[in-house]
Amino acid sequence: MNEKHGDDHGVNLGKPRVLAKRLKTQQEFARRLWETEDTAARLLAMLVCRPKAFERDESDLMLREARTPKVHDWLVNYVVQKNRHSEELRLAWSADPDPVVASAGWALTTERVTKKPECLDLVGLLDVIEAEMRGAPDRLQWAMNHCLAQIGIEHAEHRARALDTGERLEVLRDYPTSPNCTSPFAPIWITEMVRRQQHTG
Repeated sequence: MNEKHGDDHGVNLGKPRVLAKRLKTQQEFARRLWETEDTAARLLAMLVCRPKAFERDESDLMLREARTPKVHDWLVNYVVQKNRHSEELRLAWSADPDPVVASAGWALTTERVTKKPECLDLVGLLDVIEAEMRGAPDRLQWAMNHCLAQIGIEHAEHRARALDTGERLEVLRDYPTSPNCTSPFAPIWITEMVRRQQHTG
């Protein structure tokens, strides 16, 4: 299953979490684990590291070395998001010609759509998504689509445009979705999450 998603680890992801609880934070050990280049070791490294201890250039190099999706995702979500250089890296990565690096920039942008929208030009983001998402490589397209959905979910004033953009671009419309899971097709995703918010609100 992991191989199907482009990952190369054979461990259940609950196992490193249990181990990390025992090890607690060990920054130098985390760096040594990362240097092994082994995916499972790198996943553990991100659970025992001190995210704020990484310098900007170190984080940038790590992202460019993190080619498997799970390592890439954990690095962005567990380490870079908590780092003092995250905004600087978000801006640099979003404009990077490497689509995998650019997808990390979009992932950081999506987090800000939810938590710090005041630092973003949401109309400008929607303009870029409209122009570029349909033709983007898979991982970048996925990250841009997540950003589109999050704008529609979190910002009612942009919801109609986000829904219309998703309908017209048709990105991930036919993505296979398991029963009881929400489709990643942005109009379905937005509509379902807004419905849940209204139901619980």
